Amino acid sequence: MSHTRRMAITVLLPAILSFLAAAQTPPASPTLQQNLGYPASAKLLIIHADDLGMAHSVNRATLEALEKGWVTSASVMVPCPWFPEVIRWAEAHPQADLGIHLTLDSEWTSFRWAPISGPSQVPSLLDSDGYLPLDPELLHGTLPEIEREARAQIERARALGVPISHLDSHMLALTSKPDYFRLYVQLGRDYKVPIRLAREGESQVAPYLNLSADDLVLDGTISMDPGVSKSDWVKWYENSLAALPPGVYEMIVHLAYDDPEMQGATADHPDWGAAWRQSDFDMVRSPEFAQFLHAHNFTLVSWRDLSTRLQNSSKTK
Repeated sequence: MSHTRRMAITVLLPAILSFLAAAQTPPASPTLQQNLGYPASAKLLIIHADDLGMAHSVNRATLEALEKGWVTSASVMVPCPWFPEVIRWAEAHPQADLGIHLTLDSEWTSFRWAPISGPSQVPSLLDSDGYLPLDPELLHGTLPEIEREARAQIERARALGVPISHLDSHMLALTSKPDYFRLYVQLGRDYKVPIRLAREGESQVAPYLNLSADDLVLDGTISMDPGVSKSDWVKWYENSLAALPPGVYEMIVHLAYDDPEMQGATADHPDWGAAWRQSDFDMVRSPEFAQFLHAHNFTLVSWRDLSTRLQNSSKTK
């Protein structure tokens, strides 16, 4: 073999080997944002308000935030006393992104609610005072009664005209046990709406759960835990969001006014209480936070946006 030919082979061999390796490597699976019709570089964000219907103060703040686009989604607590106010608002805002915040506990010591199924239908869900338990860890309901109450809440909202976009679980009660979690997934499939599931953060997918390709699983959720000072409130959210790579995320907030109603309802429970909710409300409605989202290239979406796009994507495959 001539020197020139050996040189040519030496030069070309790495390129040939690289080509063969690439040909044998399966193409990377598309990201969730690509399946939703966005580029791989997209950062999609649902800004979601929990606990709608809990109190008039919560409704005032959350409904204003929905109307003005400060949040893109909210979920409703059907057993709570101010649920009827949400129904009236939903009738006038049929395009609003409203989910059901499936409620199986009643955490405030002086402001309580009971299951809507009635005590004789779900006795295992009641505490000694006849309310839903104070904490999900105290929830020991039988699976049939958990299902009966969850479906009753969904059906009542549907019957009253709530255009349900998704389901999530108040205080993560439906993610606390494997059989509860499987019911949670089944409810989403039965009602043909996504549930809050995420690969990272709150509502993380459990290893015992078998998901299908049609289940919508977010890349992550952002939800503040106790311990953040008021002076660092906005910085905590901005730092948490700025660190996110491209993907699909939900930021969960709790909105209300720090007024006498909320102060009374949450008097001995400062975590997620009146001052907390005012801080969240002040943050989502601030122009500075909107500018931050724009500067970091977040695209705001709702649960209905994601669900519709995913269904359309499935039909074209």
